[in-house]
Parts: sequence; C-alpha cells; structure tokens
Amino acid sequence: MDNMEKKHPLADLMGSTLDKVRAMADTNTIVGQPIATPDGVTLIPISRVSMGIGGGGADYGKAQPHQFGGGAGAGVGIEPVAFLVMKDGFTRVLPVAIPPASTLDRIIEMTPDLLDRVEKFFDKKKEKDLDE
Repeated sequence: MDNMEKKHPLADLMGSTLDKVRAMADTNTIVGQPIATPDGVTLIPISRVSMGIGGGGADYGKAQPHQFGGGAGAGVGIEPVAFLVMKDGFTRVLPVAIPPASTLDRIIEMTPDLLDRVEKFFDKKKEKDLDE
C-alpha cells in the first residue's frame, strides 16, 4: 500500500472542511468588487475576515477495517472595515465606524487611551519628584 491508501479518514474530513473555508474567504471577500456610482465615484469595500476551524475523531473496534467516527466544523466572520473612495484621480479611506456592542467592547475600545493617560500621569509625577 502507498501513502495515499494509508490516509486516515480524519485527514480527508479536515481537508474537505478547509476547502470549504477557502471557498468562503477568498480575496474578493476581503477586498470587494468595485462599485461605480453615476456621479463618477468608485467605492471598494474592505472587510476583516475571521476564521475558526476544529475537528476530531476516533477509531472504534479492533476488526479490520476500523470503524471511524468524527466531525469537523468551521466558522467565518466578515466585518466591514472601510471603503476606498476614488474620484477624479484621488483616493481616500472612509472607515466604517461600528458602535461598540457591549460594555466589554467599550472598555476594550477605551483601554489604549486609558493606558496613555496613566502613563502620562506617572511621567508627570516622576518629573515632579525629580524637580524637588
């Protein structure tokens, strides 16, 4: 038997699942098709794509051929991020502002600003202590 015949059913299952994920998340998903408006503006949507995949299985019994049970799953999330807006030779990025959905999202969004403020506070305190 060659290596192709020895391939485990789980490898086939995961390969098939990955093929489906690749089909869902091609480059046209991240950078969308251009949209032309009647007034000469071209919009190109830009999205963030998140993916997750998992699978597992087990062999049952000692008889040949082995009994196999397994499963796999995948998820793809697509979130619009921005539009490239082109008109008269000029291009600019127009971000898509999505409001935070929960308190945790708001806290995560505020964290960098809060850390900057705390750092500045301690820097000012150090300067004050050095001056004294």
